Amino acid sequence: MSPQVGEADAISLMRIMADKKDAGRIIKKLKSMRNPANIAGMARFGINPQKTLGVPVPELRSIARQSGHNQKLAEELWESGIHEARILASMIAEKDKTSERLADKWVEDFDSWDVCDQTCYNLFRYTDWAYAKAMEWCRRKEEFVRRAGFALAAGLSVSDKKAGDEKFTVFFPLIKKHSVDERNFVKKAVNWVLRQIGKRNLRLNMLSVKVAEEIRKIDSASAHWIAGDAIRELTSPEIRKRLKQ
Repeated sequence: MSPQVGEADAISLMRIMADKKDAGRIIKKLKSMRNPANIAGMARFGINPQKTLGVPVPELRSIARQSGHNQKLAEELWESGIHEARILASMIAEKDKTSERLADKWVEDFDSWDVCDQTCYNLFRYTDWAYAKAMEWCRRKEEFVRRAGFALAAGLSVSDKKAGDEKFTVFFPLIKKHSVDERNFVKKAVNWVLRQIGKRNLRLNMLSVKVAEEIRKIDSASAHWIAGDAIRELTSPEIRKRLKQ
């Protein structure tokens, strides 16, 4: 059985973060919690094992809750390049102090799908510039930057409950255009956002299925997978019943 992070270790790290605000000490402690078995398991799920320590996300989230938000510390942790330190940085960064310029810098550092998704979900989707950056990044060529655009749009479709349908229909042309991107981490994000938009309400569900039907006609293995998976979920009795209610 893989060794688990002890409660004393977690409490010690929380105190370091809360009292010292010292990125160097935090990184040293994170390194002491390195778990090779977890690293191997993460690699099997397509997570980049480079500069990865194998500290579980629930442990990082618990630490973040105890420490509170701290922009300076978040930026220092990010600069370490350590996988878990960057996820932790996304949890403690302050949305009002996270500029578009910093986001553009961080997004170019993405080298693993989980750091990409965690940063978009934990931080970027709560900023004032989230929609604009999602549109911009979807158009970029780099694999993880493009994934970030679609992951951010998926996050917004879940969290922004008051947004009008037009906030999401503008993504349909980009979804259709990039459905032919055969790169695994991109096609999964394209599928993800199409499904999430289609689960917001009945109108968007119908529109998303229509887009999926159009995508299914494209001569592309990626497009066929994206469309088939989206249609299967969005036309399921469970989803339709929930949306009608």
